[in-house]
Amino acid sequence: MMKWVNCEKMNVLGWIVIVTEILLFSGCAGIQPTVKYQPSEQPIPKSQWPLGTATSSEECGVCHQAIYREYAFGFGADLQFKGIVYKSTQDMILNLPANVSARGTAHFLAGVDPFPIHARGVEEEGKSCDVCHFPEPFKIMDIEELNIPGTIPKPVARPKSQEAGGMTCASCHLTPEGIIRGPYDVKAPHQTVQIGRMRTSDMCAYCHSLGKRVVGKQTQTFLEWREDFNKPGLGRQYCQDCHMPRTLRKSAEDFDVPVRAVARHLWTGGHSSQRLRTALGLVAIQPKEGKPELEFHIINIGAGHSVPTGSNRRAVYLKADIVDSRGNSIVNREWMFAPWYGDRPDEKAFLEEDKKRPDAESAIQADAQGPHEATIRAGEERILSWAPELKTDNYTVRASLVYDLNRYNERTFTDDQTVLSSTSLSVKVE
Repeated sequence: MMKWVNCEKMNVLGWIVIVTEILLFSGCAGIQPTVKYQPSEQPIPKSQWPLGTATSSEECGVCHQAIYREYAFGFGADLQFKGIVYKSTQDMILNLPANVSARGTAHFLAGVDPFPIHARGVEEEGKSCDVCHFPEPFKIMDIEELNIPGTIPKPVARPKSQEAGGMTCASCHLTPEGIIRGPYDVKAPHQTVQIGRMRTSDMCAYCHSLGKRVVGKQTQTFLEWREDFNKPGLGRQYCQDCHMPRTLRKSAEDFDVPVRAVARHLWTGGHSSQRLRTALGLVAIQPKEGKPELEFHIINIGAGHSVPTGSNRRAVYLKADIVDSRGNSIVNREWMFAPWYGDRPDEKAFLEEDKKRPDAESAIQADAQGPHEATIRAGEERILSWAPELKTDNYTVRASLVYDLNRYNERTFTDDQTVLSSTSLSVKVE
């Protein structure tokens, strides 16, 4: 495990020593101009970055202090990675290592978060299946190139001996040619290249899409954005516009660089209550006056992709409870929205077939829960009807949407849940 640097406590002498070491180590004693980018098929020797994408992010943080604080400590966001259990509440709670911040970003914690590591060990026999957490440098293809093969290629994984650092600054910013890329033309102590597509969703495609587009399937966030949000014209936002909002500032505080619109390296998502609560809207109505019939409208108005997205472990529950005029709970109901594990809907009928799969444990967990509602696609209004048996009376309908990071653990464990939205409705049954 790497030793994380506390930027706020480091003294001036410490910064001078580290900067000097990096400059000597990289052989870049002077400012290097931006180079003309000529992508090659074969990577050239990375003289400045011999460790490639395994280069420690702390090295980048020496100059890019504010960006490092965001990436490593979630500075300025409401991110929080709480302890989580794999299945049983009797199991050990999987907390982050003591030397990393529980408010770090998802990219910073990739490769060190004990929950997916534990799940991988149980379900995938410990193999390093998620190369997105440990990628070698990759070329950014444009959105049309990505569409031609039908399936977006995955990055090449680093050697297993270099996995400990997880996602680093170099994972995104280092080109296969060993040059640091960014959205601006800059002069820096290392070779740089300007690539405008870093500000587009093309940058996110490799790690946030899995296989061909299958509506409702897990780990297809980029494809959901492209097919459901971008192409129909629901908006012009890229992934970065919501998950990396820009701030006017210097990209490196102690250098003579202009103040510009620089992205905040936070990637708020499932661990940010603020981000979650802007995703879905909830409305309850009684479509026919006096009749015991209800409709719940769940509207995806705040996300440029499906909700929930990513791992099939994630779910959103719609919980509805009906209370009579005396305050007694009469009847309740629950619906679950979640991604499918594979290319077909989760269904208990496939349990026997799942036992023969190499990823049997993962597939069985999904299918064991049986059919559920598909995820709410970008721009979609999902209408769910319910006609409970109610006697003549005045009732109050209380409904809420709850986001769950792991739907496979016991429901009594709620530390990984967030209430997205709540509503109530007065109903008269004649």
